[in-house]
This record gives sequence, structure tokens and C-alpha cells, in this order.
Amino acid sequence: MAEPTPRPTITYASAGVDVEAGDKAVEFMKESVRAATRPEVLGGLGGFAGMFDASALRGMARPVLATSTDGVGTKVAIAQALDRHDTIGFDLVGMVVDDIVVCGAEPLFMTDYIACGKVVPERIAAIVGGIAQACQVAGVALVGGETAEHPGLLGPQEYDVAGAATGVVEHDAVLGPQRVRAGDAVIALASSGLHSNGYSLVRAVVAAAGWEWERHVPEFGRTLGEELLEPTRVYSADLLALVRDPDLDVHALSHVTGGGLAANLARVLPAGLLATLDRSTWCPAPVFTVVGDLGGVPQFDLERTLNMGVGFVVVLPAEQAQTCIERAGALGLPAWQLGEVTSETGRDGGDSNGRSDQSDGVPVVRGAKGVDGGAVRVVGDYRT
Repeated sequence: MAEPTPRPTITYASAGVDVEAGDKAVEFMKESVRAATRPEVLGGLGGFAGMFDASALRGMARPVLATSTDGVGTKVAIAQALDRHDTIGFDLVGMVVDDIVVCGAEPLFMTDYIACGKVVPERIAAIVGGIAQACQVAGVALVGGETAEHPGLLGPQEYDVAGAATGVVEHDAVLGPQRVRAGDAVIALASSGLHSNGYSLVRAVVAAAGWEWERHVPEFGRTLGEELLEPTRVYSADLLALVRDPDLDVHALSHVTGGGLAANLARVLPAGLLATLDRSTWCPAPVFTVVGDLGGVPQFDLERTLNMGVGFVVVLPAEQAQTCIERAGALGLPAWQLGEVTSETGRDGGDSNGRSDQSDGVPVVRGAKGVDGGAVRVVGDYRT
């Protein structure tokens, strides 16, 4: 009787998962993670769960927890193409933590998740190092995370990142539509560039034009890839300083992410109020005009996809507008008055899904992402 053919031995490593590489990545990232902490953090890296001492909340009258989760989107494809991974962490932290500040909450702690086709310890450490640095800027603790190797699902050079964060705010201090009044001023805080939204459009434009990431673009003064990897500005600590400023009474904040300026501002306005924004108050950075011109992107589509140079919006009483601009400038945030809020009359049509009707021939955006909010219209032409 013939001997049976021996079956091959299959191990976790031969299936594509390198446990030792994962352990090595943890060793590489320890120092950067250790620096992204707060006094309330209990335990260290490597536990099954991150722990945070919440006893300080007992001193609050009615603490409200705020949480947010997000990723970076297809911007990671450019980081992978250029093999540069130390900045993508700022994009992740900005997208997650700055959403929490919108309601006035102080971000407390964050966790991250990295899925990759192959664990390259140096690459994972660079990603987490960027996350940790951004957490330090935001004043939030990085209390844990996970790196998962997914061979066969992702290519060896591919990865994606996501994160979640938790913050807290007193119930009486929650910002939002309930505070906004007719007559309020709308203040813009400049973005650092594209941030982390609209990269599917940007990549499609670049591909159609046949441009390489290494192409030097005179308008940028650097390569295309360098411009597109400009990290997202992390606003949270500076925004909290503005919210807590005794000379300011901030009513609402809006994080300008997917959907663009008008739709995101409409989400934090109450129904019945209209914000009119004036394009002539600012000149968008060259990256926005280059993308628009290169791809022949219609202005409406460009504005509902990219932030156009406005990363955050502050709504507060008109008499405090100049003080807010000056305080923001002192924090290193270029700011200007973008427009004003008025009572809306003669509403005709529209809905709460970011769609538009017309006001004096100008498109009006109402709400977004299911929010039955206020209305926003953008008038004029950009400054040149």
C-alpha cells in the first residue's frame, strides 16, 4: 500500500501573519505613545484595554460624554505611494478629536486601529508616532490601539487607519444651534490645506491629468505629493482656549470636513436662521484652484467637496468678532469674519440633506447628514 502524501505544514507565519514583526512594531512605538498621555491615564501600553481615571468628573454638575470616530480616507494612498507615513497620524487625530470640540467638549483619550497587508515595524511606528505627536498637540491621551495584519485582503504596502476618542463637557456648556442668534458673526479659521477630505476627487483629477506625485508644481513651491500630504491642522486645544476665553461667548463651532463649508455650517444653525458667507473675504490657497482648474471641476462641486481654505468656523455675537479674530491670531490661527447670521424669510423649498434651493438667485444649502438645521448661502467671488 502506497504511503500517503504528507500534508504541508501551515503556520500563522506561512499564512502571512508575522507575530514577531508586530511585537517589534510595539517596541518601536513605545516612546512616542508614552509621551502622548495625561495624568488620568492608568496602566501602560500592552493592556487589553486603556484605562482612564474618571474621578474628576465627580466635580462636574452634569458631565456629558462626547465621542467620535473617523478615518483618513484615500489620503493614505498617497502616503503609501510616496512611502511617507509620519504625517498621516495628524490627519487621523484632526478628523476624530476636532469633531468632539464642536460641541464644546474637551477631548480626553483616544485609541487607534491600523489594518495592513503586512506589518513593517518601521512603517507602523511612523504612523503611530504621528498619531502620538498629534495627540500631544491636542492635549489628548493615546491610551491604546490595535494593529491587524490582513494578508490576502490588503497588499503588502497597503494599510488603513481609524480612530475613536472620548471627551466631556458640562451640560450647560454644550455648544450648538440652541445658542445661535440672528445677528451673530461667522468667523473663519484657516485650514492648513486640503486636510483629509475630497481625496477621491483629487486623485481622480491627478490621474486624468497624468501628473506624477514627484512633479514640482510652481504654485506650491514644492512637489505635488508634498502638497497633498500636508497634515491636517489640529485645532482642539486652540478652540478650547477660545471657548474658555472670558471675553468671548462662543455659540457654535463647525468642523469643515466632508460636504464642504456651507453644508457643515448649516448643521450647527437652527432652522429659521440663514448664514450669508462672502467669498471675497478670503483667497483660497493655490492647491484648491490648481485642483479645480486641472480637472475642470465645477465650482459648486469643488466647494461641496473641499474646505476651500476654511478648516473651522466660529459663531458668536457680532460685537465679539474682532476680539475672536485677534485671540485666534495670537494662537497662530489665521482668522477673519466670513459672514453673518440673519433670520430667514420667504423660505421656498429645500430639505435637510445638504441640498440647495435659491435665494435671490444664489444657491442655499440647508442642513446635511440628516440634520434639520439652518441655511447657508455663499455669495461673491474669491479674492485674488
